[in-house]
Amino acid sequence: MGSNTRDITVGIIGMGLMGKMYARRISAAGWRIHACDKKEQFKQLEKEFADNNSVYIFHDGYGVSRSSDFIIYSVEAGSMDKVVAEYGRATKKHAIVGGQTSCKAPEIAAFEKHLPPDIEIVSCHSLHGPSVDPKGQPLALIKHRASDQSFDLVEEILSCLGSKHVYLSAESHDRITADTQAVTHAAFLSMGTAWQANNQFPWEVSRYVGGIENVKCNITLRIYSNKWHVYAGLAILNPSAKQQIRQYAQSVTELFKLMLGGHRNLLEKRVKTAGEAVFSAGRAKKPFLLSDEVLDRFSLGKVPKERTPNNHLALLAMVDCWWKLGTVPYDHMICSTPLFRLWLGVTEYLFRKPDLLDDVIKIAIEDNTFRSDDLEFTFAARGWSDCVSFGDFSSYRDRFEKIQSYFAPRFPEATRVGNEMMKVIMEKTFSTST
Repeated sequence: MGSNTRDITVGIIGMGLMGKMYARRISAAGWRIHACDKKEQFKQLEKEFADNNSVYIFHDGYGVSRSSDFIIYSVEAGSMDKVVAEYGRATKKHAIVGGQTSCKAPEIAAFEKHLPPDIEIVSCHSLHGPSVDPKGQPLALIKHRASDQSFDLVEEILSCLGSKHVYLSAESHDRITADTQAVTHAAFLSMGTAWQANNQFPWEVSRYVGGIENVKCNITLRIYSNKWHVYAGLAILNPSAKQQIRQYAQSVTELFKLMLGGHRNLLEKRVKTAGEAVFSAGRAKKPFLLSDEVLDRFSLGKVPKERTPNNHLALLAMVDCWWKLGTVPYDHMICSTPLFRLWLGVTEYLFRKPDLLDDVIKIAIEDNTFRSDDLEFTFAARGWSDCVSFGDFSSYRDRFEKIQSYFAPRFPEATRVGNEMMKVIMEKTFSTST
């Protein structure tokens, strides 16, 4: 578009971590930003952006809506309807409005309900967290109600992120995010719950250090270091997510019962049938997404000389869940999150190494070392599933923040190590998945 597009003002309603990241990067690209958060955050935000002459902080969303040409609602998914209902009627005539939530169904419903009919709707979703460099990461763009010219303007503005644009409908976005995020989050939330229930800091226990265990520890802490609503909205407001989280809890429970009952043949048949369905023969000649060297490099504890074998119930259940749901995880690599690519990498690492998988099945039946951990993990998976099924944001928050406070002292180190791990692994998974 012509140079006059730089006269466009971009509004951001909701200056949490993602809102701030958008404000900094878009303003650095030469666009003027009008932004706000809750009224009690005004002075702090004004101070934080005092040195940025391109970012103007408003007391509320009325000023942002009246003065902006492209407005991004970067608020909690559960609050979207309330916030749009309050500020939507003040939207500048013929403006473009979008949202940055991970669940588009309630977001689009709020826009259609509360925005004037002349307002165009183009939504987006950066499929990564605020601490991840957006360059090369997927950015979903949803042209819901807009002209080609308006959509091109949004693309031009957001091109400063350097992300890979993926074009989706709101419906396909929610289905894919359920496939790639909901169950992944449930698995790691359940791990953290189990470790807290057993009063464990896993990096201090030798059997949870090194290889696949590094991924479990780093990602679990990474998730719990974020805001609870980041995960609650996606899980509770996305109908597909509820079904998938329920299936994951069911897979965990059924596999654990087979382990407890000593049903080796049944366990082996089920695990390998699931593996064959998810990791088809077509993947056999392709390189692994992750390697031993990468898995061992990033540890929060000292890697022992001899490792304690693990039955990896969380990984077995993940593949079982994908199989039961008919999900082919590789189909969504183009718009997957870093966490999903990492989780897929470790499941592939296990299932594409026949000897390792045989050892895991043997350990699951013959070794009781992880029984108490697996019991708590099973309870946790079912608990998170119930919480999501009931649509209980309050219980979700209580559960999340209780475990968050338990692990909080290690968040700074986990974030540092996790960022380094993400950078290396993202380079690897991007090169091998294309």
